[in-house]
Amino acid sequence: MKQSDALREHVVDLLRGRNAHVDFDAAVADLPSKLRGVKPKGMPYTAWQLLEHMRLAQWDILEFSRDPKHVSPPWPEGYWPKSDAPPSPAAWNNSLRKFRADRKAMAKLVADRKKNLFTRIPHGTGQTLLREALLVADHNAYHIGQLVLLRRWLGSWKE
Repeated sequence: MKQSDALREHVVDLLRGRNAHVDFDAAVADLPSKLRGVKPKGMPYTAWQLLEHMRLAQWDILEFSRDPKHVSPPWPEGYWPKSDAPPSPAAWNNSLRKFRADRKAMAKLVADRKKNLFTRIPHGTGQTLLREALLVADHNAYHIGQLVLLRRWLGSWKE
């Protein structure tokens, strides 16, 4: 196996959340709808806010990586939902679906042997596909950890 193929596999695994961290699906599994908008004392976010932030940031990085015409939302307001709670169970489920689809699309970009992981993205300021994929994986791992902590505080985490 070529080193570049091995690197691609490692990054795809990292995006999927395998190995050393709780993965996304485990972090959001069976979270009761009544807890999705609860902000415990001392915690700055709700599960809905974390989910939407992760989705929006990942979507932005994905689109930046593949679309030279993409315009990022304004920081920070464009990366966080306005409400503490999802407007409906359907909104929660839609956010989960979009997050998973965008994560899969980023993994597909990384796995594509036609894409050079080290070439600078032409419309960027020095970023590479590898850097953007690692950024997604790192950002997601950070906030998945926050989701797990939030669920522990809410009494909704089974180890």
